[in-house]
Amino acid sequence: MNKLSYLDVFNLGHEEHDEDIRVGDLVRTGQNHFPHYTVIAVAGETAWVRDVQSGADGLTALNLCRRINGAPA
Repeated sequence: MNKLSYLDVFNLGHEEHDEDIRVGDLVRTGQNHFPHYTVIAVAGETAWVRDVQSGADGLTALNLCRRINGAPA
């Protein structure tokens, strides 16, 4: 029996992006348009992000972050 993940079942993908993400940038993750996050800190390949609506903090892989148009360069 093969083990399936939710990514396989729901045909989700996590595309990687090579953007220069910096502290203060407004980003989103994956193909979703929301939620938006503010980048609080970057360490190696990890970004500390804060949800702009709820204020909840989290860590995510830097290569999954996509800068939102109009964010500081």
